[in-house]
Amino acid sequence: MRGVTGRLMLLDTASLYFRAYFGVPDSVRAPDGTPVNAVRGLLEFIDRLVKDHQPDELVACMDADWRPQWRVDLIPSYKAHRVAQVREGGPDEEEMPDTLSPQVPVIEAVLDALGIARVGVDGYEADDVIGTFTARAKGPVDIVTGDRDLYQLVDDARGVRVLYPLKGVGTLQLTDEAWLREKYGVDGRGYADLATLRGDPSDGLPGVPGIGEKTAAKLLAAFGDLAGIVAAVGDPKAKLTPSQRLRLDEARPYLAVAPTVVRVAEDVPLPDVDTALPRAPRDGETLEALGHRWGLGGSLQRLLTTLGAPPA
Repeated sequence: MRGVTGRLMLLDTASLYFRAYFGVPDSVRAPDGTPVNAVRGLLEFIDRLVKDHQPDELVACMDADWRPQWRVDLIPSYKAHRVAQVREGGPDEEEMPDTLSPQVPVIEAVLDALGIARVGVDGYEADDVIGTFTARAKGPVDIVTGDRDLYQLVDDARGVRVLYPLKGVGTLQLTDEAWLREKYGVDGRGYADLATLRGDPSDGLPGVPGIGEKTAAKLLAAFGDLAGIVAAVGDPKAKLTPSQRLRLDEARPYLAVAPTVVRVAEDVPLPDVDTALPRAPRDGETLEALGHRWGLGGSLQRLLTTLGAPPA
């Protein structure tokens, strides 16, 4: 993506194929009866996204490691409740529906044959890949995700926004700084501090006991950022209630490490890949075979038609 100044679209791929899986009936099957609802649903998602938002560059960002050890070392509870099987010397296996996991290699093969850049980096989550592509981008960026953690990357000055699916991808919440301030009282960078204070049970982040979302937003408005709040705990003149001061003081060990866990990395060693939106399949013969084998039918053909269309 060196020198790219056009619109870059980054897909939080796992987030989208999970949504496709639960949004498309499992009666959608290959000729041999294997469910392909996540595969076809994701292709429909990408087709709609390309049609509606016309990116110049497109990257399917992957979880090479959905629970990196460096995050677990700092907060052992991080995503612990989602571990299906512990693996020695490699990423733990994540809980996943039995009929979804076999579809992931099919998704990967189809994306590769289409020529859509697919990037995952050992030791990092898709969020970190997205964060690094975003940091390096010279033009506007659309991040497509059902994960609110990525709100922290929203930056109006750089044209970075999050497209959050509300229903499929036909109804997207266009998340910019104005929306974040209205909803949470913070901007993009402030969202990570808010999430640190509030915690996130879905990720196993405990947060600060007694500090909910509204209180966190008020503290950030009063003291600027997490560092300002921590400094205020040691300042007897700072306007904190006794219970807030006590809870924040007791949470110092957590607050010392949580920001590293919550903030997405922006320095991932990305491979040198061609991120240009493909106008023709990279491997048409393989793609045709995959389409036939898995019964991808109209979902694949519509996307091929959309990709082959000249930019409006």
